[in-house]
Amino acid sequence: MPRAAPRPAFGSVRIIGGSLRRSRLDVPDAPGLRPTPDRVRETLFNWLAPIIEGARCLDLFAGTGALGIEALSRGAGWVDFIERDPRLAQALRQNLLRLRQSDAAVRCADALQTLGEAPPDPYDIVFVDPPFTETLWQPAVIALEGSRWLRTNGWVYLEMPVSAEITVPEIWSPHRESVAGAVRYALYRRLGASAKL
Repeated sequence: MPRAAPRPAFGSVRIIGGSLRRSRLDVPDAPGLRPTPDRVRETLFNWLAPIIEGARCLDLFAGTGALGIEALSRGAGWVDFIERDPRLAQALRQNLLRLRQSDAAVRCADALQTLGEAPPDPYDIVFVDPPFTETLWQPAVIALEGSRWLRTNGWVYLEMPVSAEITVPEIWSPHRESVAGAVRYALYRRLGASAKL
């Protein structure tokens, strides 16, 4: 019986809009890595089009970095990437360098631990797309609101399995939500003073 072909050491993800359109991101093959599908990214950035220009963004659980680099491609002013896997973080740095994107920084760290620290300047947009094999959405939501990483009138993007049940703070107003296959994705706006979950 022939042996199964080995999994490729690297894959690629393409940027679908903006100044970096059609650029490819080389990414290591890593357990749990699940890039946001093209059509989901296209829909998300259509939603964000009125406010992405100049926005300060945080890509938690960055993985391939596709969400944050898509934001840069479409005019974001700055993106911080948090990724705990050293190989993925290094690949992300290399992709940013190759694409000549200097308005960004990559930190190799655990996202939830990072959210427990004193925040830098609050963010306009935060992308939350952790591995689907881990139940990190609710802790991330609680930490984002509790630590004030998100500015008033800022935006939070959540990407999760259709079956996931998540409670968001009362001041996070649902803006848009959709489903693509097994993926549910939603955009919220933070409206005012902190509220309990």
